[in-house]
Amino acid sequence: MLVTGPNGVGKTNLLEALHVGSQGFSPRTRVDGQLVRFDAPAARVTLSGLEADAPVETQVTLTRGEPKRVSLNGAALPSSEALRSRLVALVFVPDRLAVVKGGPLVRRAYFDRMLGRLRPALAELPSEYGQALAQRNEALRRVRAGASSLEAVAPWTERVAALGTELDAARGSLVATLELRFAERADALGLMGAALAYTPEPLAAAALEARLDRDLARGTTGLGPHLRDVGISAGPRELRSFGSQGEQRTAVLALVLAEADLLRAERGTQPLLLLDDVLSELDEGRRRALLAALPGGSQTIVTATSPGALPPGTGPPAGHVWVSPGEARAA
Repeated sequence: MLVTGPNGVGKTNLLEALHVGSQGFSPRTRVDGQLVRFDAPAARVTLSGLEADAPVETQVTLTRGEPKRVSLNGAALPSSEALRSRLVALVFVPDRLAVVKGGPLVRRAYFDRMLGRLRPALAELPSEYGQALAQRNEALRRVRAGASSLEAVAPWTERVAALGTELDAARGSLVATLELRFAERADALGLMGAALAYTPEPLAAAALEARLDRDLARGTTGLGPHLRDVGISAGPRELRSFGSQGEQRTAVLALVLAEADLLRAERGTQPLLLLDDVLSELDEGRRRALLAALPGGSQTIVTATSPGALPPGTGPPAGHVWVSPGEARAA
């Protein structure tokens, strides 16, 4: 489906609403209050559609000063994570270039969320590791302040080592499974020699104990998967520092398409693809390649300023929505 309209009329807001309604959170911000109009007490997104020919309806309600409420087919869910475990939407927005051009924290978070989508049994692993890490860091700071003893650190050292090893191995397995599809998708979009790199490193309790004095001095744990990075390159060039914006954009698109491939292959899931302003900075050849690479059997929504963004001869989209301020209608 193609969504068109002039700049600034709400095309991105429409895609954001679809993401909130299917995933329970915005791809733009984690502050739910920013999704509510300045002059309104609350916001609500209601979506209806089909999943494997079965009717699905979701509702996400955001009220200032209250917990977020999420329901699926009329039944309240305990959290937005429960909604994401049922429905999958993958999004590209221009801000997602940070996955390539941003720092390691952004990439870790991106691949950890991907881990949860592709390996639901491991969805809580990054959070569990983060909680154990926070507890160890707090214990380190209490020892440094003279409010506790080293014995309080030891259990958290063991916990961080065990969970850190599991998380690092899970990330390594994910990247190894993804890398061939990523390279193929990037190559089809004109980014040759694209590669992902992540080598798992088991985290031994002994290694954490060996640097205990340094960790005590800093009050933080200086070893573990919370400090790792996923390499994204094209040939010998690391794209964060030596890629053009067009190459970085292509790499993120290739990641989205590669993940969609894996979801279909491993979970039998047809994801909803939300692609915002993907055509504006691609030449005609790459626009053709992108449209050809979009998966069949799943719904893809692409925004553009006009139908002319589609390359000549590609045929009409399955649906066309025109957006103007405060309105979206069939074109």
